[in-house]
Amino acid sequence: MHSKAATYVILRSSSAGAVAAATSSVAAAAVAASIIFSPVGDESSRMEGVREDLQRAVQLNQITEEQAVKFEARLAGRLLGEG
Repeated sequence: MHSKAATYVILRSSSAGAVAAATSSVAAAAVAASIIFSPVGDESSRMEGVREDLQRAVQLNQITEEQAVKFEARLAGRLLGEG
């Protein structure tokens, strides 16, 4: 009986890791969707909104600071015609 309990704990822990990974992916998709579907404004106000959304995602540990900086730079290049 003891070995079954240990197996359950191990399986339960790996399931929690999978759920955490899936939650992180869903959160990143939600950030991207909020950026894509936000109302169109001028480029500077759009970039400010993107910056705020990315900082919120960093604070919630959904993405890293490095990912936020890279994404913001890529998006700025597209919005401003630099990329």
